[in-house]
Amino acid sequence: MKRPNVVLIVADDLGYSDIGCYGGEIRTPNLDRLGRSGVRLSQFYNTARCSPSRASLLTGLHPHQTGIGVLASPNRPGGYPGSLNDRCVTIAELLRDAGYATSLSGKWHLSGSVWEPSDSWPTRRGFDDFFGTLSGCGSYYDPGTLRRGEADASAEARDPRFFYTDAITDHAVEFVGRQATADRPFFAYVAYTAPHWPLHAPAEDIAGYDGVYEAGWDELRGRRLERLRAEGLVGAESPLSERDPAQPPWSAVPHKAWEARRMQVYAAQVERMDRGVGRILDQLACSGVLDDTVVIFLSDNGGCAEELPLGDPEEFRSRRATIPAATRDGAQLRVGNDPGIDPGPEDTYASYGVAWANLSNTPFRLYKRWVHEGGVATPFLAHWPAGGLAGGRMVRTPFQLTDVLPTLSGATGVDYPREYRGREVLPPEGRSMLPALRGESGPDSDLFWEHLGNAAVRRGRWKLVREHSQPWELYDMDADRSELNDLAQRHPGLVVELATEYQRWAQRVGVIPRG
Repeated sequence: MKRPNVVLIVADDLGYSDIGCYGGEIRTPNLDRLGRSGVRLSQFYNTARCSPSRASLLTGLHPHQTGIGVLASPNRPGGYPGSLNDRCVTIAELLRDAGYATSLSGKWHLSGSVWEPSDSWPTRRGFDDFFGTLSGCGSYYDPGTLRRGEADASAEARDPRFFYTDAITDHAVEFVGRQATADRPFFAYVAYTAPHWPLHAPAEDIAGYDGVYEAGWDELRGRRLERLRAEGLVGAESPLSERDPAQPPWSAVPHKAWEARRMQVYAAQVERMDRGVGRILDQLACSGVLDDTVVIFLSDNGGCAEELPLGDPEEFRSRRATIPAATRDGAQLRVGNDPGIDPGPEDTYASYGVAWANLSNTPFRLYKRWVHEGGVATPFLAHWPAGGLAGGRMVRTPFQLTDVLPTLSGATGVDYPREYRGREVLPPEGRSMLPALRGESGPDSDLFWEHLGNAAVRRGRWKLVREHSQPWELYDMDADRSELNDLAQRHPGLVVELATEYQRWAQRVGVIPRG
């Protein structure tokens, strides 16, 4: 049997309701056609933050098992090594050894070493072709840690036409076009940094959203919920959560034009990424391999509520060596969210903040880093006509990132080994989603999360969740997916039962308790 190609596309900090086929007003026609002609999951979950999610996505393990329980960092954050360890095998390693050509275009963020090559670099974890950044974020005009293979590629960003989202797309399109004519299948991992801060976008893209956000976050959250319901993604079980209590109503916002501008730039970032996805899909189609390619799209966590700078501006810059001190033409970089500075140009370094992240995560509450629905719910699109993933099907079975590797393993017919290159490796934690994606029914599986002490377990309709050091909360997801009615006091026995299961899981996968 001919093995399918695989294209795995990841957005960075994209909220549940940002793209069009998940209720958003942002123009994403290419992702929309992918989702509406393929399969959409209404209850797919990431792992609340970038490095842990990417580790889980690529290995089929929980992030704590891979060495990345908090972030990729040389400082052993949270007691974890901070780099991808040798107890796991990446999907790129599995597919490459099975004869696939493998490529990464974009963000890695799975190595504590970003300047000197290490065994946790993508070039040493299964990717023969790599163009992108090793760090977690940075300028879209002059990204730090840019590499082509293991060689410094920073000079490529000196071209005044360089924009990182486009460069990621260019590399992916070139790889797909080249490999589509070769006599071997290919795996393309396309890891965009959009729409992670900083808010950078070309002026013409920003102008395309003039007036769109003048209605403000309160009105737009309501509109998104209406569209989510019209799409069939959520129903009465997901009412609109209240606006974040720390944020003012739109009517009381003092700098409305600036606030609208922040969301305009964010939307422009997403649309630019969508155009890139369209170019990749067009390359697959014109090469005659689109139907024989498994295409998956998702986000690594929910919308990000971080306000920049994170602390003192100089300290913030000094702690992030990948932030340039100035622009390519020598202008001073303006770091932070300041109503006197319109974000978007190269000399700005800003984020869109809490209230717009609340819009991105409609109808849920909380954000990236939390394991409530706002932090872990992601759009998930799958398209593979030759494999039965087509027709606009909607899947409501809950799944999470550990299920992606088993799914791709099943689709490609590549078995997961007990040993890899002489070392024993951990077995995948997830299960194949293929039966559900093809419209077959099956039992639910328990889902688990932990990040920075934020913890959760989901069993069927019940989700037990807590913020770090806070009491457990219990929600009936069939009746209250927005997590508004805590039932912990009404079902103390169930709380104990699920909390016990969580503790067993946490001990087994190596969760390090936070003080």
